[in-house]
Amino acid sequence: MKPVIFGLAGETLTPDERAFFVEAEPAGYILFKRNIVDRAQLRALTDDLRALHGRDDLLIMIDQEGGRVTRMQSPVWPSFPPGAIFDRLYDVAPSSAIAAARANARAIALTLAEVGITVDALPLLDVRQEGASNIMGDRTFGADPMRVAALGRAVLEGLAEGGVVGIVKHIPGHGRALVDSHLELPVVDADLNALETDIAPFRTLKNAPMGMTAHVVYTEWDAERPATLSPTVIGEIIRRRIGFDGLLMSDDLDMKALKGSIPELAAGVVAAGCDLALNCFGKMDDMVGIAAALPEISAVSRARLDRAMASVTRGGDQPPLEELLAIRDQLLEPVAA
Repeated sequence: MKPVIFGLAGETLTPDERAFFVEAEPAGYILFKRNIVDRAQLRALTDDLRALHGRDDLLIMIDQEGGRVTRMQSPVWPSFPPGAIFDRLYDVAPSSAIAAARANARAIALTLAEVGITVDALPLLDVRQEGASNIMGDRTFGADPMRVAALGRAVLEGLAEGGVVGIVKHIPGHGRALVDSHLELPVVDADLNALETDIAPFRTLKNAPMGMTAHVVYTEWDAERPATLSPTVIGEIIRRRIGFDGLLMSDDLDMKALKGSIPELAAGVVAAGCDLALNCFGKMDDMVGIAAALPEISAVSRARLDRAMASVTRGGDQPPLEELLAIRDQLLEPVAA
């Protein structure tokens, strides 16, 4: 098995993808809007991926946050709100905000599990800072680390109750970035005391099954390399100071924050300490290069992957999706206008 998550080009596997994926045996896959038509097509695609590898617990992930980051869209699937609405409700009624976030996440999980998706890149634990780039903005749970952690825990629990593994992101925190890491490399010059605010929610939820790194340079920790490529940030901050021992994947290697060839970057993030490299675009040349550049997955990383995928129990009785959405909407009424 190669320590990488690959994207797909389209709505079905091509013959070239099928042959390559069998040979390369990636740890998992990520899906985007380009891969999605409706429930029947999406379920057929995920079933095909599982059959290809003979792994019922195959990591098949998606970014289904709600708000502006939504891959499975209405009218086929329900609409889900961004994280900021739960932050607003927390101002009014903290317990209601936590219950609403949990019900919302469980509803998301039911829609994912129905079509064979096993992992969601949620929750964001980035602590929003005044004046930062709007790339996080309303996606976050706000500016208070305790609140971010409380709502993030509710989301992890709701996803697990619905049969889906959650990913805490973007470790060790993207909330101070002044630019969008999809477009350029953010550099954060905050001092160590300020950075303690950023890592606090991740420390609280250090037992999360999966995490995703930030393509951000933190000059106090490593002035030369973004967290994704920094053995110092991954080893000293994420693994030791935060105490996170779950499966750690990079953010997407195709983001313009990172410089270099995609295969070189994949090798670099794994060498730096990420368990898995994330390559989203589904470009065959890049994927072939990555497979050649990466070693086999380490025993430690494979154990983390297996532990994460076993952290939720799929199946069993679930409340109707409509019931969860109704509970969420009733709780959100004070801030829905």
